[in-house]
Amino acid sequence: MLLRTDNIWKSFGERDVLQDISIQINAGERVGLIGANGAGKSTLLKILTGEYLPDQGIVQTAKQLEIGYLAQNTGFFSEKTIWDELLDIFAPVRQLEAQMRQLEQQMGQTKTLENETKYQKILERYAELQSLFEEKGGYRYEARMRGALTGLGLGKINWQETSISQLSGGQKTRVLLAKLLLTEPGLLILDEPTNYLDIEAVTWLEQMLLQYSGAILLVSHDRYFLDRLVNIVYELENHQATRYVGNYSKYVELKKEAEEQQRKQAAAQAKEIQKLEEFVERNIARASTSKRAESRRKTLEKIERIEAPSAQQAPAAIRFETAVTSGRQVLQVNNLTIGYEKPLVNSLSFQIERGEHIALLGGNGLGKSTLLKTIAGEIPALSLDAMRLGTNVELDYYEQEHRDLNLDKQVIDELWDAHPNLDQTSIRNYLGQFLFRGDEVFQKVEKLSGGEKARLSLAKRLLNKANFLLMDEPTNHLDLASKEQLEEALEDFPGTILFVSHDRYFIHRIATRIWELTPEGIQDYRGDYEWYLEQKALEKESSQDSSSKESTLTQAEQWRQNEKATKRKQKQHQQKVEQLESEISELEKQIQQIQEELCLPEVYEDSKKSLMYQQNLQELEQTRDAKTEEWMHLLEASP
Repeated sequence: MLLRTDNIWKSFGERDVLQDISIQINAGERVGLIGANGAGKSTLLKILTGEYLPDQGIVQTAKQLEIGYLAQNTGFFSEKTIWDELLDIFAPVRQLEAQMRQLEQQMGQTKTLENETKYQKILERYAELQSLFEEKGGYRYEARMRGALTGLGLGKINWQETSISQLSGGQKTRVLLAKLLLTEPGLLILDEPTNYLDIEAVTWLEQMLLQYSGAILLVSHDRYFLDRLVNIVYELENHQATRYVGNYSKYVELKKEAEEQQRKQAAAQAKEIQKLEEFVERNIARASTSKRAESRRKTLEKIERIEAPSAQQAPAAIRFETAVTSGRQVLQVNNLTIGYEKPLVNSLSFQIERGEHIALLGGNGLGKSTLLKTIAGEIPALSLDAMRLGTNVELDYYEQEHRDLNLDKQVIDELWDAHPNLDQTSIRNYLGQFLFRGDEVFQKVEKLSGGEKARLSLAKRLLNKANFLLMDEPTNHLDLASKEQLEEALEDFPGTILFVSHDRYFIHRIATRIWELTPEGIQDYRGDYEWYLEQKALEKESSQDSSSKESTLTQAEQWRQNEKATKRKQKQHQQKVEQLESEISELEKQIQQIQEELCLPEVYEDSKKSLMYQQNLQELEQTRDAKTEEWMHLLEASP
């Protein structure tokens, strides 16, 4: 046991944050601490590190346990340079190095023939120090420093001349993280370590932590990061901690099972309680049965009630549909240069086909968001030969800053003004799917949190029913449950998606094709995220060009990709068929209703009303015929 808490309680004023928290971390464990924003994760970490004292309970640690802690807001300040700050970690090793240099000078000054005994003693002492120096990593500490700084994305900074005080908040956090990794404490506690890191730096950190010899306690919203690293998950929910054995995906599975079991137990107990209450009510007043009724009432009082999982915590129920099916070719671009005053990337040429879910990856500042904005028409191209949308392509753009939202409007009006044909009940139902309930729909948009604005913008996308979605960081600000729901919806989306994201778990679930944006253009990987990682590994190991790398993949791997793509197309095709069948059926009902109303005297005797009904009937029949023709075409073209 490295660390254990027993019955920790913590409140701030009248607000309870933690209640009866008991957790344990053992040597070598990788522990993930998860929970909704405000659940108390950072508070618990500060109690474990001694920054806060608990109101009740104790924290026990193993003797001589060294704890390294990276907080979200580090408050890190130093006038030293980056290099000198990290050199302090290796002060004992550097002292050994200084002693070795002194002995080297003494050996040079001592004439062997005149004082062989003294020379031999110096040589023996030097050998001892050299062995200790090597044991403590003295020959590689500078290489480790360079590796940590470069791996965490600080490679372009002059470490010897730049002071910590000159760095941004994110850069300071990365220096402190490098310092902790180089210190190698027995327990490493990290609060959102992937903040401020791009995918390349996160991947480097992930590899470092996989090889880390000590134990790790990790708070992160990066589910792919958690999946790769942790083998224990503690969830903070309703002020309490629940332990799950496994990584993040296993936690999701185990929690669903536990909630289902709890739901069944609560339902069974409710039935039993109802029977007891009915028995008491019927028999308490009868002299012959009052003792038994009183006994049952005492039993009722002693029952510890099982609560079903709260319906209030249910995540947003999201399903994206398309109004029409686009042609096979969705977008064709020739010789596009993107940027603002200066070009970011020149001469981009590519095409996108229906049903593709493309993840656009690349380092910060290379132009990923700029490319989306250019395609969406938000900013002009610096130069362009051609950009053509395909037949029936309807484009919709989800912007991470949510500038499409009117801050002065109420939530309900933001949605209703965009879709005035819907009634208030329908609008509120849609908002309810995105967790806007009751009076929350009358909030001003400007008062919403980042997560609430994200959900409102997603609600607009859902109602727009476009078949080509451009999405810039769609999971930013969403809680874990809403991310899961968004992923399920987009995974089944029958249209086309081009998206930018740093969320590797999201990319892993959604992407069927990867584009990596570089200053030279787009590197195209026609496969999912795992395929992309395999290809990147091959590129790193070999100097062959991309075409020869593809030839090294096994036939089984190629088949796996083709099979996955085929299944996805079949699923999307079937969904569209079923959607059309439902729409045709609804149109038939409307047509039949109008035909019946045309036979009513108050209709056919009123020429204006009769004409209006007939025009409506004609429009419905034309729509039905068009959808029926599309339905028949889909059946004939079944993949």
